[in-house]
Amino acid sequence: MVKDGYPYVIVPLVFALIPLALGYWYVAIPMLLIAAFMVYFFRDPDRVIPAEPNIIVSPADGRVTRVCRLLPDSANSPMVVSIFLSPLDVHVNRAPIAGKITNITFTKGKFLMATKEAASLVNEQNALTIEGEGQTIVCKQIAGVLARRIVCWKESGDNVELGERFGMIKFSSRTDLVLPHQVSVDIRVGDRVRGGMTIIGRLS
Repeated sequence: MVKDGYPYVIVPLVFALIPLALGYWYVAIPMLLIAAFMVYFFRDPDRVIPAEPNIIVSPADGRVTRVCRLLPDSANSPMVVSIFLSPLDVHVNRAPIAGKITNITFTKGKFLMATKEAASLVNEQNALTIEGEGQTIVCKQIAGVLARRIVCWKESGDNVELGERFGMIKFSSRTDLVLPHQVSVDIRVGDRVRGGMTIIGRLS
């Protein structure tokens, strides 16, 4: 389990102990259920990272909701891939490529439904620019209706390995990738992806 989840598990457990000590076990059940869900939500399973060259892996678990060019009429426009994370998905974010984080920009904003296209522009978000071998990718952690806390464990200047954990978004949220135009995208809208494992695309 991710250490950021400890308070979310400990607090309901503490509130459950009081009625349990007084013999009111049925009052403690809701708190125990909340604690159990928090353990599940903040899970952090190990992943087998693909070893192929020039690949881009998914930065998150979830469902692909958008695959398009930023400028639809330009063949040289960057590609955008959006992944929606429900409260039942693993919320740990992983590096889509190996490289150096050259910039991290946190922007305060709204908390629209993460599936809306406008969310990538107006919602609270944290954007990491990662420079790898032959490509630069922007990975955005975007808050949703329930998500109110974006966590990033890295700093500008840090190096990351392919599939390495770099942060998480608490509760339902969205992760966007802005890819160079020469990337060949292997997924489509509606696909389910797994962070660090699913190959999003390949550098042509």
